[in-house]
Amino acid sequence: MRGERTGVRPGTVRARAYTIPTDKPEADGTMHWDSTTLVVVEIDGGGRTGLGYTYTDGCIARLVTHKLAGVIRSHDVMDPPSAWQAMRAAVRNMGAEGLAANAIAAIDAALWDLKAKLLDLPLAVLLGRCRDAVRIYGSGGFTTYSDADLTEQFRGWIERDGCAWVKMKVGTHPAQDPHRVAVGRKAAGERGLFVDGNGAYDAAHALAQAEIFARDSGVAWFEEPVSSDDLDSLRLLRGRMPAGMEVAAGEYAYRPEYVRRMLEARAVDVQQVDVTRCLGITGFLRAAALCEAHGIDLSAHCAPALHLHPCCAAPRLRHLEWFHDHVRIEHMLFDGAPLPREGVIRPDLSRPGLGLELRRQDAERYQI
Repeated sequence: MRGERTGVRPGTVRARAYTIPTDKPEADGTMHWDSTTLVVVEIDGGGRTGLGYTYTDGCIARLVTHKLAGVIRSHDVMDPPSAWQAMRAAVRNMGAEGLAANAIAAIDAALWDLKAKLLDLPLAVLLGRCRDAVRIYGSGGFTTYSDADLTEQFRGWIERDGCAWVKMKVGTHPAQDPHRVAVGRKAAGERGLFVDGNGAYDAAHALAQAEIFARDSGVAWFEEPVSSDDLDSLRLLRGRMPAGMEVAAGEYAYRPEYVRRMLEARAVDVQQVDVTRCLGITGFLRAAALCEAHGIDLSAHCAPALHLHPCCAAPRLRHLEWFHDHVRIEHMLFDGAPLPREGVIRPDLSRPGLGLELRRQDAERYQI
């Protein structure tokens, strides 16, 4: 197309929400749940359909189809960042973070998928690859799990998927955490062991737990030991963690500007970003550029099928979270969801765009 605009504008915009029960009760240090809601956005244009999605409340479907669909229709499908900027401006007065950011994220992903399909390119190739494959770490280990459940899950990630790292939740019952983490260490063997507090501790308690986790179980990563909104405490803990233990946070960044504040505060050793929250693929790539500029590794949070292609394009990427709930849902409902081999996942370069197709009949039973 020699670089010119196509003149193709987005056509019909559809959004559907699906709530999928968990396979077992799940909890982390600050909440519990028994289902996960997926909101899928589809955008027609130029005879093709782009697909994007986010994990959030189903109420955003109306925001997508009634307000934001009208905003993007005047923008060429070859220019997703132009539509992205317009959507950000349109939600200013309703609150630009949280649910509105989720909605923008799903639309933005669908626009990038549509552009790549119109060009008949895998999205990773369109964005420009820094790597051909993305390393993953197994993530789950919920605080509702028995020792046997935890052991079985960890061994599956290691023996079946080849994961070099595994992660578990802590913080629901702090007195039990040292025992649970020791169980996780035994199951992980020589693989890296991560823990995720989901902001359950205060700084003093987090530091005390970190010392136990490092001494007794060799934990290498403490995610959200305190709330990710408490940048002062994150920075303090980062400076006092036991040798070999890194601090990670950032999954609740709903815009690149928040990522910039975390990095400028020197609050983390590894910066997390979630494409389904941080304003989609456009927002994710801007956050990735900030990580590169600050010399801090990026780790992508959850939604592995959606993250795969932009992760291939991120200049400084540590790994991608192979989160139990999302892996299960994406393989239940999408053709083209990636499968691990020797601890990495690879984009299917024979499929254009994100390489994903919703299996509608399988999804219908969960639609809300």
